[in-house]
Amino acid sequence: MQLYSTKNRDIQVDLKQAVFQGLPEDNGLFMPNDIPRLPEHLLKNLPDYSFTEIGFQICKALFQGSIPDADLRHIVEEAINFPAPLVRLDDQKAILELFHGPSLAFKDFGARFMAQLMSYFNRNEDQELTILVATSGDTGGAVAAGFHKTPGIRVVILYPSGKVSALQEKQLTTLGHNITALEVDGTFDDCQALVKQAFLDHELRSSIRISSANSINISRLVPQSFYYFEAYKQLASPKEDVVFCIPSGNFGNLTAGLLAYKMGLPVHQFIAATNKNDVVPEYLEAGNYQPRPSVRTLSNAMDVGNPSNFSRMIDIFATAKGKGIPSNQGIWKDMNKLISGFSFDDQTTEEAVKHIFETYNYLIDPHGAVGYLALDAYQKRFPNTKGIILETAHPAKFKEDMDRIIGKEIPVPERLLELSSRKKEATAMSIDYPNFRTWLFDNL
Repeated sequence: MQLYSTKNRDIQVDLKQAVFQGLPEDNGLFMPNDIPRLPEHLLKNLPDYSFTEIGFQICKALFQGSIPDADLRHIVEEAINFPAPLVRLDDQKAILELFHGPSLAFKDFGARFMAQLMSYFNRNEDQELTILVATSGDTGGAVAAGFHKTPGIRVVILYPSGKVSALQEKQLTTLGHNITALEVDGTFDDCQALVKQAFLDHELRSSIRISSANSINISRLVPQSFYYFEAYKQLASPKEDVVFCIPSGNFGNLTAGLLAYKMGLPVHQFIAATNKNDVVPEYLEAGNYQPRPSVRTLSNAMDVGNPSNFSRMIDIFATAKGKGIPSNQGIWKDMNKLISGFSFDDQTTEEAVKHIFETYNYLIDPHGAVGYLALDAYQKRFPNTKGIILETAHPAKFKEDMDRIIGKEIPVPERLLELSSRKKEATAMSIDYPNFRTWLFDNL
């Protein structure tokens, strides 16, 4: 498998280098040279395939022999050992529950797959590998759980102080061992900027082996495509057009959906659902992409003002590959045909959480509620569609807000309850890169 940089197709690397390097040297993002279409017999007979078999077939097609089949099958089976059930609200709307993994968030799919893949590629290395990851909420907990006690790999998680839920913070600050948390006095965008600067620091990288576990890493993105096929499978040959609604922050989840689409999944429309951090819906509306500082909202994992994976979305729709691919009018028009964008404020989100509970007796977290609102708005215009909302995190991860909105205490899974007694261990960090750089040299 060969991959290129979204900023320069002439930069070519193999899968192992892309996974460990994380970012190309030109600060683009890695994309596969070829996105193959899956065999027709698989696409037509999805109900005959298990979740892990679907994942294996996707990887086999994409990786093109980079990993022997037996090893690849083991990687997928070890990583994806929990379900992604589809729960129907009514005839038009269904919820794809992606929170049945160890950290109760969809990030478990990518984090566990990445841990298995990196462990496979790292098995003959002598120097320790350090994973740097920025989180706006769920990524940190999933990466911490996925890599905990993995031999030869250390994880450093950067998260914005006061901008993740209490349970999310506990998930990434209490494991210890090979997991270190840095509490950054800034926003998620500041955390992400520190990680990106580290990857572009040649002196640092010549001294310390570092890689990334954010969705900027291609190994996080690939397994997220698995559950789009798994969701479609559970619809059992739908007669209506199928649309996927994705609560979006850094837009890795939607980009994975586009990969699934390019590999043959018959998706009629993708819906990008955001909170007030609505850079991408604004682009879809007017064709003008203007990143800006993120603002804090109830759906904190989506508080991203400059989503990294937008460049991958542009690349997928670009007709010509080359240096500095522009988000030109032609790309915008093509993207606009396949992706609709909606954004909602916190008050409307809270009303949706309450409405869904009272109408369907279903607890949905604030991120999923934004997805519900977007799908509902879309289906008012296009009622003859079958909609799937990606529910990205267990509602109990936002217990304080959920209790307040619903008006009573919601149940909490045992694995979250036991976190409350654990001691938080985190190192305070400023947003200044020199300070972060010094810490890395002093501690790694």
